[in-house]
Formats: sequence, structure tokens, C-alpha cells
Amino acid sequence: MYEQLTQIIADVEQGRFPAADAGVTVVGQPPPRDAAVLAFTAHSVVAADVEPEWVTRVLPDGDLSAPLCPPFLGALTVRLGRRVSNIDLVCLAEPLPAGAAAESGLELQELTGSSHPRVLRSRRHRDDVAVWGTAGGWVSVGRGLAGRYEVTVEVDENHRGLGLGRRLAAAGRALAGTERPVWAQITPGNAASVRAFLAAGYRPVGAEALLVPE
Repeated sequence: MYEQLTQIIADVEQGRFPAADAGVTVVGQPPPRDAAVLAFTAHSVVAADVEPEWVTRVLPDGDLSAPLCPPFLGALTVRLGRRVSNIDLVCLAEPLPAGAAAESGLELQELTGSSHPRVLRSRRHRDDVAVWGTAGGWVSVGRGLAGRYEVTVEVDENHRGLGLGRRLAAAGRALAGTERPVWAQITPGNAASVRAFLAAGYRPVGAEALLVPE
């Protein structure tokens, strides 16, 4: 059942990671939106409606990176009739008090009905999405994979390199309004975004690929 994934995510939020035993855990798919492959240190989790025996048969023995490599992900997309959204670095940060957003110095205004492509994408992949904008960028918070709190930011091209991404990512930790840690999925090749989230106090905990409907 997908409740196993919810528990794994809750454990990671508390610093309890799957055993680094070179193993693969297969759990139920979070209905109905996302299947996922998550990789932690020397352990992967396949959250999809597939049989563990099929996963064992498709994955090569002894290759710790194989669950997030194209051969396995390609086979999984065919099996599920889905596509890979991206392979992301996954980071985690402790929440901040609500007042910390105001202390960032950003004049944040909650937005409704935004038609920005990134906002629309966030609403396709998350529930309860809220978006705040400021001069040069925005930050959103929503409930993503297995109900975890996820933060995304966007900085306009002419405002990059000024620390705005870091400040927005830090503000997201407060705007989530939760006592749980918050998550961020970051494209590894976007080095500026990686640096911004790390500077805002997020720490890498793994990597993942979401498999979304065609």
C-alpha cells in the first residue's frame, strides 16, 4: 500500500533513512497522480503499481544507480503507460516561524489565478497550492508526493544573480505554515537553483524521478 511511502517520507523528515543495504523497496503507488522512484544512500524506493518480482527481474544485480538510470525508467514508463517528468535532486529543510517570511525583507503578495506556466505546472503536480509574488520572482508551496510539503521558486531573468532565489527559498520554509520539514525538487543542472536552496538552509537527502500520466 502507498501508506508505506508516506511512512518512508515521514521517517526521512525525522532523519531516519532506509537502510543503506543496496536494496530496493517496492511500495504502492500514491493514487492517482504520481508514480515515483526515489534514491537514498545505497537504497532505492519504487513507488508504483508493479510487482516486486518484475522490479527484481528488470534491475541488474549490484548496480546501485540502476533504479534512476534510463533502462529501468524506460521499462517502467512502458509498464505504467506514463512518462518521466524529470530526475531531480531532492532537498529538505526545517520549517521557519511564520514571521520569518516578513523578516526576509521581501514584499510578498499572495497571488490567485496566476497563468504563469510554472504556476500551472505546480498545480498539476501538487494540491493546496499557494503562490506569493514579489518584484522579480515568486514562491509557491503545495502538497506533493504522498502529501509532503514542497517549495518551488522562480526568478525572472533580469533579477538573477542578486540573491533573490535564496531569499524566496528561505521564505518558503515559513510560508508553508507547517511544523513538518519542507521539500524541494531541483533539476541538478540548474546550478544556480541548487546553490540558492543550499544557501537557504535546504540539505540534499536523495534524488527522485516522478512518472506522470502522458
